[in-house]
Amino acid sequence: MKESITAISFGEILWDVFPDGKALGGAPLNLCLRLQSLGVSMQMISRLGTDGLAEETRSAIDQFELNQDLIQEDDDLETGQVLVTLDDTGSASYKIKSPVAWDTIKLTEANQEAVAHADLFIFGSLAARNEVSRNTLKELLPQSKFAIFDVNLRKPHYKLDHIVQFMKQAQMVKMNDEELTEIVTHLEIKSVVMEDQLADLSKLTNTQLICVTCGEAGAVLYKNGHMYSHSGYSTTVVDTVGAGDSFLAGLISQLFKEENTPEDALAFACALGAMVAGKKGANSKISKAEILEKMAE
Repeated sequence: MKESITAISFGEILWDVFPDGKALGGAPLNLCLRLQSLGVSMQMISRLGTDGLAEETRSAIDQFELNQDLIQEDDDLETGQVLVTLDDTGSASYKIKSPVAWDTIKLTEANQEAVAHADLFIFGSLAARNEVSRNTLKELLPQSKFAIFDVNLRKPHYKLDHIVQFMKQAQMVKMNDEELTEIVTHLEIKSVVMEDQLADLSKLTNTQLICVTCGEAGAVLYKNGHMYSHSGYSTTVVDTVGAGDSFLAGLISQLFKEENTPEDALAFACALGAMVAGKKGANSKISKAEILEKMAE
């Protein structure tokens, strides 16, 4: 792929409301901001309300110098919020408000054109919970050159039939090990060995690239029939919010450079994910030099 990659991230922009304050978030935005920090030229397709929180959101995004041309406004629905609770280990659980502005992302000429011209189109499953945004996504996917599906199962905001359908429309899929188990069970894949599960999943969905994160045990990448793995990096977990998004951003930023092997890309992604888990919030500043330093440990 060419030297500078262009990508579009589609989906929710929201505020994670913690017991002690709130932080800008939403997996597609976290991913978008992290990819931009890694040198990928990014745009974001989403929708905000016209409330005070929307103004706060736009000025927060401005701090990252992200292009906001494709972020729509909604006069009727409020800007998205999620109530986050953390357990003793720092693992998060979420209560996601509904309906909110990002549930009604409209199809426009501008976002169709942007998707058609970008190298990569990255989307998650949460934004597909509502019919309006889901239909927009269905229209945009055939126009993309290379679609990456970030499976993000948040009960009760998904139907597994929709998830499988989106997997079939993507060229690359990322999920965690618990999500893999749920999808494999739904598709009645009998094998209990992950490599065999991914081989079956790849055949069923015609996806050549599948990545599975396994928490502190690292991650695996199934690419064109080959399985690559990395055992992860140690970190003292502060909170896991955004760690998976940064992992995927790290993977994408490295995977499409010809000089990198799948192992290189996986190691870079695991290092970045571990570093984000060791900091508060999803969008802490981390330089490429710091990631390489972590990899050298």
